[in-house]
This record gives sequence, structure tokens and C-alpha cells, in this order.
Amino acid sequence: MNPADIPNIEAMLQLWMLGMIRPGAAFLAAPVFGATNVPVQLRLVIALAVGVPAVAASGLHLPPEGLVSFTGLLLVAGEVVIGLAIGFVLQMGLAAALLAGEAISNAMGLGFAAMVDPMSGQMSSAVGQFLSMLATALFLAANGHLLLIEIIVQSYNALPPGNAFPSYGAIEGILRFGSLMFAAGLTIALPVGFVLIMVQMVMGVIGRSAPAMNLFAVGLPATLLAGVILLGIATPAMAEAIARFLSDALDMARLLAGG
Repeated sequence: MNPADIPNIEAMLQLWMLGMIRPGAAFLAAPVFGATNVPVQLRLVIALAVGVPAVAASGLHLPPEGLVSFTGLLLVAGEVVIGLAIGFVLQMGLAAALLAGEAISNAMGLGFAAMVDPMSGQMSSAVGQFLSMLATALFLAANGHLLLIEIIVQSYNALPPGNAFPSYGAIEGILRFGSLMFAAGLTIALPVGFVLIMVQMVMGVIGRSAPAMNLFAVGLPATLLAGVILLGIATPAMAEAIARFLSDALDMARLLAGG
């Protein structure tokens, strides 16, 4: 190897590393790709396959001093911020379903029935995990994983490396979308949660009317039975609401990426 070629090889490797940062950060925060059971090596390979051609097509030139400099660190920070923002917005779409499941579980009296969510690695209720898996299935059925890659590639046109910090309007949009996530979660849980609260109110009235009755032995099975029946009836409507919010999350990610 000609020693004169070493700086060119080093610059090429740094360019490849820069190309992996934005999709890598997005995959870290996004649903499906960011799941704890997805190997890190797979995420790195996909980030390399997505980011390197996009950076090469953008015609980016590294700073003369390379990435290990103040200018290079700002460049890397911008890529991390825009990647995390895109992935985080999509993750909020699934968080709304998980929030709805937690609310329904508490109303059913199943708040204690928690298990490890394979997507996030955190403890969640049984109903929350069910709705989270439903949202993940809807995300994959809508080709959300492919749309995420498309959004990342398109973001290099509107937000080329070096100009990748989101604007004030984009940050405000993310914060507003976060409030919509809580509203969507409560809206998804409202039909089932409202009826379960009414069932608990009826149990309270019965308990006041017949103090000798073992309300715990009667009320908990009745609430569980009503919750299971209501979940079976309301699942199609909840799936439609989750799919709508996931579509809004994809639109928000496109807007954030300048699409």
C-alpha cells in the first residue's frame, strides 16, 4: 500500500462512520429496530447500508481536521439529534398503545399482572403488552419499517449533514405531538375504561347495600370478565385508532425530516 493513500482511506472510513450515525440513532429510538431483542450487529449493518450511500449521494465533504475536532463533533451531534428525533416520534405512536393498555389494566384490576415487554425491555401490564404487540403488528403491516428507512434517506436532501439541527418549529411540533400521544392513549382506552369504571361503581353500590357480601370475591371476577369481553368487542376499534395515530406519527416524522 502506498503510504500516501492512508489519509484518503482514513477520510473514507470517517465518512462511512458519519453516514451510520443518523440511521443508527433513528434505529436506536424507533420501534421494531430499537427493540432489545434486535441484535446490535444487525442495526449496525442496516445503518451502514442506509447511511453510507445517502451520505455519498449528498456530496458531503468532511472538515479538513476530520471528525475528531470541534467542527466534526458538531457535525456528529447534529446527526444524532435528527436521527433520535425521527425515531422518537415513531416510538410515541407505540407508546400511545402502551399507555392505553396500562389504563385499561388498572381499571380491570390487573395492574399487578406485569411482565417484561420484549420490545422495550421494561415491565408492563398484560393488556399493555397486548396492545403494544398489536401496535407493532400494525406498524409492520403498514410497512412502517420501510417507510422509516425512506424517511431517513429523504432527510439527507432537506437536512444535509452539517445542517441537521431541527428548527424551533420542528421541536415545537415534537412537543405538541407528545401531548397528542397522551390524548390518543386515553382516547383508545376510553370505551373499555369507562365501562369498567361503571362496573366498579355498581360494585360499590352493591357493597353499600349488602355490607355482608364479600365484595372482593365478587367484584374482581366480575370486573375481569367484563374487561375481557369488552376487550374482545373493542379491539377492532382500538386497532383502527392505533393505526390512525401511527399514520400521524409517520407524517410527523416526514415533516421533521423535511418531507
